[in-house]
Amino acid sequence: MSEKDATFGDEPGADLLLQEARPQLKQPPLYKVLLLNDDYTPMDFVVQVLEQFFAMNYEQAVQVMLHVHTRGAGVCGVFSRDIAETKVTQVNDYSRANHHPLLCTMEAMP
Repeated sequence: MSEKDATFGDEPGADLLLQEARPQLKQPPLYKVLLLNDDYTPMDFVVQVLEQFFAMNYEQAVQVMLHVHTRGAGVCGVFSRDIAETKVTQVNDYSRANHHPLLCTMEAMP
């Protein structure tokens, strides 16, 4: 089979070969999940939340809790949008169910 046979005959540009383009894939945008400090939620409860919902060990949870306590907010993790939204909802629902005003939010990574 000749190169001419592999093309589209007498059409303009018939001697050009087509090359399939590879799709451009991007990583999904990431979101930081943050805990906000308040003056009413016990520190032990914050540590429990970090262990339960963010799979931190006790030492990591205490470090994040102290960061939240001293600086007003702290990052609990970085996730895709769906996971971040789920974690924020879980933490806020759990806090309300236990009568604590602890607030969890998320913000897009730059």
